[in-house]
Amino acid sequence: MGRNPPLARVLPFPVVDEAWRLALVTGLAAAVLLPLVPPIGAALVALTLGILWFHRDPDRVPPDTGVVSPADGTVSVIRREGERLRVGVFMNVTDVHVNRAPLPGTVREVRHRPGANRPAFSKESERNEQVAIDCDEYELLIIAGWFARRIHPAVEAGDVLDRGERVGHVSFGSRADVVLPSDVDRSDLLVEEGDSVRAGETIIAERRD
Repeated sequence: MGRNPPLARVLPFPVVDEAWRLALVTGLAAAVLLPLVPPIGAALVALTLGILWFHRDPDRVPPDTGVVSPADGTVSVIRREGERLRVGVFMNVTDVHVNRAPLPGTVREVRHRPGANRPAFSKESERNEQVAIDCDEYELLIIAGWFARRIHPAVEAGDVLDRGERVGHVSFGSRADVVLPSDVDRSDLLVEEGDSVRAGETIIAERRD
C-alpha cells in the first residue's frame, strides 16, 4: 500500500500511508508547542502516536483454503440475502482497520456510495457511506461508522486478488461485510455473531477452490 517515510523505521509496527498525512498536523504542532507549553505538546505527541497506532498494518499469513475474514473485529451480522449469505464484521477503535480479500478473485467494479454516518454496529449503518468492491464471486462492502469519514480502497477494476490480500482501509471505526458466493450455505460457516476474527487469517466459512 505504498512506501512509508524514513521515520517509519523507528516505529515498532508498520502503518498505512494515509497515517503519515493525518499525523503530520498534530506532529508539527507537538514539535512547536512541546518546548513552549509542555502539557499541550505532550498531549499532541500522544495524539500523534495514537493516530499512527490506529493505522497500523501488520502482515498476515492467510490459510490455503476457506473464506477468510475481511476485517479484524467482532462478527456482528450473519443473515441470508436472497440466495446468498452476508457476514459482517464490526471494527472497534482498537482493531486493525486494514481490510483484506476473503477469497481469490478478479475485481469487476469498485463503487462509492455516499450516505449517513450512523454507529457501525447498528443495522442503520447499512445506509452509511460505503465502498463496494465487487468481485467475480463475492462482494465486499466497507461501511463507514459515525466517526469514520474516510474509506480508502486500494484496488480497482481488473485487479486479480489473492486470498488475504490488502484491499484498502478505513479510518476510525467501521464495518466490513462480505456477501459470500452462492455455493456457500449456513452449514459451511465456522463463526457466529459475537465471535472475534482477524483479517486475512480467521476462516469464517469452509470452501475449496
